[in-house]
Amino acid sequence: MTGPVDSEKRALRAELRERRQQRSAGALEEAAAGIRTQLDALVADHGVRSMSCFLSTTTEPGTREFIAAAVARGIRVLLPVTRADGLLDWAVAEHEGDIAEGMFGLPEPVGELLSPVAVNDVDLLVIPAAAVDRSGMRLGWGRGYFDKTIGSMEKCPPVYAVIFDSELIDEVPRELHDQPVSGAVTPTRTVRLPLR
Repeated sequence: MTGPVDSEKRALRAELRERRQQRSAGALEEAAAGIRTQLDALVADHGVRSMSCFLSTTTEPGTREFIAAAVARGIRVLLPVTRADGLLDWAVAEHEGDIAEGMFGLPEPVGELLSPVAVNDVDLLVIPAAAVDRSGMRLGWGRGYFDKTIGSMEKCPPVYAVIFDSELIDEVPRELHDQPVSGAVTPTRTVRLPLR
């Protein structure tokens, strides 16, 4: 049974998805370059040696340039691989590693899989989002993978969601299981948010 919050989330996700699909190839390229600059600075600020990130889809702010550069610099980058039970396995990003379409049509790495607990050793989590609000609440795409991951970690490192500038909004609908993030990374800035 769906309640009013679930309906609000669905409506907001539909609006955000539509806006993302309207972006031009040039705008997406510019966003990817900005994301790389912002993530490079964030990694340097935190002294990151090991982190998680995700392979961006064609409508998301691009993360792939950043991942390739991070791997080339010797940073261990774990990429998520979806499972049917709602948990995430992880694979270590490799220089020119193979990518396949995973569950839900998302790009995922091909290679040796590490268990869900592999992410417990990272210095930083970089995750996808539909939107983030100014209190640090994240609106995901509705499957709960990252909320479960963050919620199950004993010692969670900083968590930053990658979004477009217009997706940092005043308030997102929230439910009890929704997990806050430490900040948002957009193509033009990195915003640290108050953790509640």
